[in-house]
Amino acid sequence: MDRQLIVSPSPHIYGGESTQSLMRDVLIALAPAFLLSVWVYGKYVLFVMSVSVASCLLFEYLITRFMLKKKSTLGDLSAVVTGVLLAFNLPSTLPLWMVVMGALVSIGVGKMSFGGLGRNPFNPALVGRVFLLISFPMAMTSFPVPVGAIDTFSGATPLAIAKEGIKAGMPMNEILAGISWKNYLIGVKAGSLGEIAALPLLFGFLYLLYRKVITWHIPISVLGTMALFTGIFWMIDPEHCMNPIFHLMTGGAILGAVFMATDYVTSPMTYKGMAVFGAGIGLITVLIRLWGTYPEGISFAILIMNAAVPLIDKYMKPGRYGVVKK
Repeated sequence: MDRQLIVSPSPHIYGGESTQSLMRDVLIALAPAFLLSVWVYGKYVLFVMSVSVASCLLFEYLITRFMLKKKSTLGDLSAVVTGVLLAFNLPSTLPLWMVVMGALVSIGVGKMSFGGLGRNPFNPALVGRVFLLISFPMAMTSFPVPVGAIDTFSGATPLAIAKEGIKAGMPMNEILAGISWKNYLIGVKAGSLGEIAALPLLFGFLYLLYRKVITWHIPISVLGTMALFTGIFWMIDPEHCMNPIFHLMTGGAILGAVFMATDYVTSPMTYKGMAVFGAGIGLITVLIRLWGTYPEGISFAILIMNAAVPLIDKYMKPGRYGVVKK
């Protein structure tokens, strides 16, 4: 019989999956984007990733062992996934002590302060990322621009360049002059480690769907809502609005929609709830991108909708076991 992972209230049917196996599949899905970022930005990616993962493991062990007085939970690999996702949201040139601070906030505040995995209402990696963005905005918004496979220099992301150009009254064809759409797919552009490459992230999405680790409901509703609303504004004024493909291919849209919004603990239980959750993320992201101070908005959008998950689950409950609707 084909096994399908369904997150729902009891009664449950054991399907053989474990937290460790699910986290391992997420890491496998993230591997292509990581390898591409190493090729584009060089050895700095390895430093940021290693420090992020090691710090998350260390802080979770220390908090679990000496503060919560519980057995180590490092074996479920959730701390590794948090470290990888945190690193994916950081520039490769970020000072390593800031990476350690981000890991401390991710694990200590975003996860363990609520009791550990399964109890945290917010995505831990995004808690750390937003903390760093608010605390160190210059360092978090200075991205390396690929010149070759190794040599880089600092610059703004395409999303930030487009937003500043629109504010200055420049037409979109002038703003985007000389930009190859191929760069958006393979990652040869400025950005954080995980947002630079759309194609490997999409491969990861397909892998997670194949493994039935996630369903399509949240990613498609996030990206579909973004495409719908940005498409409306683009059709009204194509000269001064970014087209929907540009919005989807730049920033952390795909990374957030596929790998962070789909977190089991911080997302709704039902398919209908997932659709509402994803649509809310997409709408808030568009509002921040078009009228907010930051050029990117999906991190804030996911955290805001994480807070709304209990309300969504309350009004979009699955049918009770054994109760037949008339």
